[in-house]
Amino acid sequence: MEDRKLDLNSVIGIVLIIGIFIWMTYQNKPSEAQLATEKAKKEMLAKEAKAQGVAGKTGTTPATLIPGDSTQLAQLQKTLGNFAYSATLPSAKNDVTTLENDFILLKIANKGGYIVEATLKKFEKFKKNSGQLVSLIKDNNADLNIQLQTSDNRVLNTKDLYFEPTLSKVGEEQVLSMKLKAGANEYLEYKYILKPNDYMVGFDVQSQGLNKVLNTAKPLDLQWNMKTYRSEKSIAYENRYTEIRYKYEESKNSYVSDGKDKEETPDKVDYIAFKQHFFSSILLTNTPFEKSVLKSNKLVLDETKDTIFIKDLKATVPLAFRNGEVDYKMNWYFGPTDYTTLKKYDKDIEKIVPLGWGIFGWINKFIFIPLFGFLSTTMGMSLGIAIIIFTIIIKIGMSPITYKSFLSQAKMKVLRPDIAEIGEKFKKDPMKKQQETMKLYSKAGVNPMAGCIPALIQIPFMYASFQFFPSAFELRQQGFLWADDLSSFDSVYKLPFHIPLYGDHISLFPILAAIAIFFYMKMTSGDQQMAAPQQEGMPDMAKMMKMMIYISPIMMLIFFNSYGAGLSLYNFISNLITIGIMFVIKNHIVDSDKIHAQIQENKLKEPKKPGKFQQRLQEAMEQAEAQKKTKKK
Repeated sequence: MEDRKLDLNSVIGIVLIIGIFIWMTYQNKPSEAQLATEKAKKEMLAKEAKAQGVAGKTGTTPATLIPGDSTQLAQLQKTLGNFAYSATLPSAKNDVTTLENDFILLKIANKGGYIVEATLKKFEKFKKNSGQLVSLIKDNNADLNIQLQTSDNRVLNTKDLYFEPTLSKVGEEQVLSMKLKAGANEYLEYKYILKPNDYMVGFDVQSQGLNKVLNTAKPLDLQWNMKTYRSEKSIAYENRYTEIRYKYEESKNSYVSDGKDKEETPDKVDYIAFKQHFFSSILLTNTPFEKSVLKSNKLVLDETKDTIFIKDLKATVPLAFRNGEVDYKMNWYFGPTDYTTLKKYDKDIEKIVPLGWGIFGWINKFIFIPLFGFLSTTMGMSLGIAIIIFTIIIKIGMSPITYKSFLSQAKMKVLRPDIAEIGEKFKKDPMKKQQETMKLYSKAGVNPMAGCIPALIQIPFMYASFQFFPSAFELRQQGFLWADDLSSFDSVYKLPFHIPLYGDHISLFPILAAIAIFFYMKMTSGDQQMAAPQQEGMPDMAKMMKMMIYISPIMMLIFFNSYGAGLSLYNFISNLITIGIMFVIKNHIVDSDKIHAQIQENKLKEPKKPGKFQQRLQEAMEQAEAQKKTKKK
C-alpha cells in the first residue's frame, strides 16, 4: 500500500512540473511587437555585415561577395586595404582545387591558399580492413599562414583571405597557381607543382608588385601548424617516434625534444619535417630560413587511452624580401617515412629516419637496410620469413666472433686450477697475485681480454637492431603467424586491466624471446663462472650471473611486450640460433683436452712477449707495488 501511495505521489508531482513548465513557456512567449523588433534587428545586422564585409582585426572575408561592387570594395578597404581587391573576385568563396596522382591526393582551398587535405592513396590506417586511407592533413588539423604587415600599418593573415586559383598542365605536371591579389598585377602567389608518381610537391612563394603594398623593412612570418593524426596501432610507439626533425647550417641534423611545450630556434634551416612514426610532412627550401622557431607539444599524456591526435607541431620561419619582393623555391613532401624512398630525392631528408648515431647508423645503412631490402623485395618472400633469413645471415656472419669468445672461455676454464693455486699462495698480497696471474696468462699464451672483445663487437649490432626494426617501413601492416602487424605488438590476449610497464595485453613473441634468452644464459653462465674465478675485493660474478639468468628474461618480457613484433621475432630467432651455434662449438669444434694439452705445451716454451695492453697493465701493477713498499719503509 505504501508503494502504491509513493507511485501516486510521483505521478502527481510529474504532472505538476509539466503544468508549471507549460505555464512558464506561455508567459514568456514574445508578443508580436517583440517579434517584429527582433526581426528588424537581425535585418539591420545582416545589412551592416554585408556592407562591412569583414569583422574584427583578423581580416576574415564574407562568404558571399558581389564582384565589381564599388560600394562593397570601399567598405572592404577599411579593413583589408589593397587586399580588398581579392575579396571582390569570383574566387572569393569556400571552394577547393584538387591535385592528384597515383600516390597522393591534395586539396587546396581558395580561402588561405593552403593544402586542406593530403591523403596517401596507397596506405590505410591501422584498423585492418577499415578502408580508411592515411590522411596527413584533413578536417582542419593543419594550416599555413603568412602574416602580412602592410605599408598602412595593417596586420593581415593569408589564411583568412581568398586566393584566385588557376590550374594548368605543363607536360605531365599539374600546376596550380593561387594568387592573393591587391590589384590586377599585384599579388602574392603560391604555386603548387605535382608530378606523376611522386610524393614531392613543388611549392613556390613569390610576390609581384607588392613592394609598395607591404612593409618590406622586416621579413614575413610563414607559420605552419599541424596536429598529427594517429595512424598506427600502438599509441606508445607513434608517440615515441612523432617529432619535429630539421636540417640546419648546411649539414647538421637535429630534433625538438619530446614533452610539453618544447622549443628550438635553429639558424639557416634547409628543411623542417613533421615526422610521424611511418609518415611525414616535410617543408624544404632552396633558400635556407635564417631563423626558425620550432615548437612541439605532447598531446598524449596517458598512452593507455585512445586518442585522435598525437602531437601539436608548429613552425614559424622568416621569408626575407629581396628588392622589395619575396621569392622562395620550396617543396612539400607528403609520404612514407621510408629510408629508401626518402634517399631517392637526394636532399638529405632520409636522415629524419632514426637509425642511430656513429657505428650503429653505419651498420643500419650499409648492412641491415640493403640486406633486408634485398630479402623483402628482390626475393619476394613474406616479411616474417625475411626476418628469419635475415637473422640467420647476421648470426652466421657473427659466428667467428662467437667462436673466439667461447674458445677464450674454454682456455680460461683449463687455467682455473692454476689461477686458484696462485690465489691461495698469494692471498695476502693481492698485487703479487695479479702479477703472477698475468705471468701465467703470458706463459700459457692466453689473452684474458680475448673473451671480452668479441662480446663488445656484437653490442653495436644488437643496438642497431633496436633502431632498425622500429624504423623499417616495410613491416607496417605485414602479418606473420598470429601477428597481424609486424611493426606493432602481437597481442594474443587482451587483459581486463593495465599493468604498469607491461601494458594491457599479452604479446607472444616477447615470451618466446624471453624463454630463448633464459636457456642461452643458462647454457653459457656455467662456463663463464668456471672460467672466471672470484677475485678478492671484486663483486661475486658467479652470483651476479645467476641473478642475470632470471632478470634478463623478465626485462625482455616487460619492455618488449609493447614493442614491434618484428623486433621480438628477430631476438627470438637470434637467441635460438646462438644456442645452436654454441651447442655445435661446445660439442663438436672446441676440444677441451686438446686445449689443455696445448696450454701445457705452451708453458714449457719461452713466454710470449705480452701485448701492449698486458705490458702496460703489468708495468702499472709493478709501479703500484714499488710505491707500496716505499710507503712501508
